[in-house]
Amino acid sequence: MTSAPIYAAILVNYNAGAELARALRSISDELAGHLWEGIVVDNASSDDSTAAVGEFAATVSLVRNDANVGFARGVNQGLAATRAPYVLIMNPDCRLTSGAIATLRAVLDANVECATVGPRILNPDGSVQGSARGDPDMLTGLFGRTTLLRKLVPFLSVARRNIVVDEAIGSGQKSVVVDWLSGACMLARRDALDAIHGFDERFFLYWEDADLCRRLRNRGYHVRYVPGATAVHRVGQSSRTARASAIRAFHESAYLYYATHVAPAPLNPKRAVARAILHTRCWVQLMTTPFR
Repeated sequence: MTSAPIYAAILVNYNAGAELARALRSISDELAGHLWEGIVVDNASSDDSTAAVGEFAATVSLVRNDANVGFARGVNQGLAATRAPYVLIMNPDCRLTSGAIATLRAVLDANVECATVGPRILNPDGSVQGSARGDPDMLTGLFGRTTLLRKLVPFLSVARRNIVVDEAIGSGQKSVVVDWLSGACMLARRDALDAIHGFDERFFLYWEDADLCRRLRNRGYHVRYVPGATAVHRVGQSSRTARASAIRAFHESAYLYYATHVAPAPLNPKRAVARAILHTRCWVQLMTTPFR
């Protein structure tokens, strides 16, 4: 009798090009010797990136969508198609470095109330991406990961709260509890994801990871950042083919998160303020971003 897979790897693909093959290879290398199942959910890609699945046909299946249904719904499709107790959720433009999954799982196993763990994520040039963060609020737009203010005054408490840096982790600590982790790469317990019914599919793209972690915490779990595990993320390889749509989706999802978790009352005036700020920010980005 064949044993059941221990790990499920779910990747939502949209025009990721050669990055998808590299992502799958890194997962396959990491899980060599383990039973695992992989699902690539393709959101109607127009390139030939899904051809990479054929190399891993023994363990990886392809689900093709007729339209781009978004990241959250795509992950939920992958969850429904797999059964393994440990779930790796990873972007196709991300790759694992040696020992990452073993290190992440060790932290999960050592902390029974931890629902999900995330590695230190690096840019291709080796710089730290800032994948562990504090709960978003009105100031996140000013002091978030890629903002000019954070680069100018990274020492301010509001900037440090938005991005958890490795230096904030005490000597000898293998992990630290954080508010939320980037969905570019995380290892989660299936039973925890099932308890909150997976990702909220109202989020088409962006902020669904912040929402997921907040709902897990509301359920009594916590999430942990594990800098001893590393992944490399080439940001935006999928969104590069639809940059205007990605910018709009970012700001729509930011408002959805704010209205859901920060100002849930429908008549809260903070909603109108947030909507105006995000609308203006979106317009500025659309006007100043080169699309060629």
